[in-house]
Amino acid sequence: MHKQNTLSPYLIITLILIASAVLSVAVGSVFIPLPTLWDVLSSAIRGTASTLDPEGVYLKILSGLRLPRMLMLAMVGAALAGSGGAYQGLFRNPLADPFLIGVSSGAGLGAVLAMLAKSPYTPAGLISVPLAAFCGALLTVLVVALLARVGRTVPTTNLILAGVAVSSFASAVTSALMIHSTGELRRALVWLMGGAIMTGWSPILAVLPYVLIALTGLVLIGHPLNVLQFGEEQALQLGIRVQRARWITIALATLATAAAVAFAGIIGFIGLVVPHIIRMLWGGDYRRLIPLSMLGGASLLLLTDVAARTVIAPQEIPVGIITALLGAPFFLWILKLSKAQNYW
Repeated sequence: MHKQNTLSPYLIITLILIASAVLSVAVGSVFIPLPTLWDVLSSAIRGTASTLDPEGVYLKILSGLRLPRMLMLAMVGAALAGSGGAYQGLFRNPLADPFLIGVSSGAGLGAVLAMLAKSPYTPAGLISVPLAAFCGALLTVLVVALLARVGRTVPTTNLILAGVAVSSFASAVTSALMIHSTGELRRALVWLMGGAIMTGWSPILAVLPYVLIALTGLVLIGHPLNVLQFGEEQALQLGIRVQRARWITIALATLATAAAVAFAGIIGFIGLVVPHIIRMLWGGDYRRLIPLSMLGGASLLLLTDVAARTVIAPQEIPVGIITALLGAPFFLWILKLSKAQNYW
């Protein structure tokens, strides 16, 4: 019975993710009915022509646009939600989110600086942009943690204020660079609104190593994060190398955030909303919370992208706007709940 309870959350989230993925590839300017979708994909796997798509129109749409976009969004959502859960556990703070504490803005600044030299769609850009985003994000999280820290704790108010201040500075520098530039960098405005999802299979192959390293590492640090919730002294007594665990967590969560921003722009609140929903439904054990958050983040971002493509179709809203509209009220609710002593 205990085993069934342990597996059921993964089953539920996996089914939601599958449904979200199907919607993501089926819905668009050209709707693909589910029977046709199944026939086209199954025929492509077998290497035969689809009877419902004899001219291969649907196959071109799926292979050239929707499948790589779906995979990119799933990886970005998983990266943002996984890093959000890790930041919350590291700072022991319910509002530690890559967007709210300025890490996304720092990554965005690093990515834009790289765009000054290289287009993000060139082979060199596919390497330099995420690396620059990682450096910007890492510097940001270190500055925010240093400014917000009081003794051995990071108070919620300090974290928010430090995050807003650093995020505003990074955003101001980014805006200045965009104003005084031409060409590719001007399109960074849409990029930073979370509306320039890089599509095609080359970006998928480029982001995959960063995401795999970061998400695999975040899954493995669940136990140290659990122990850190009891404080540094008790963690040391239980054999946890606190400083090492902190640096590893910061590096992995920042790498995940940087990869997401570099290839999808700044998308807010995924790292705040999803871990909280998982925590409320299935508890705060980080060995389970982080992988469930990754699956849930992938699902939520896919669903918001479907909404972004259909609300005012045929025009498309940047997905970052949709997540902000959903996440801002949730943030205010969490801020209210965080005042209760029994919430965190």
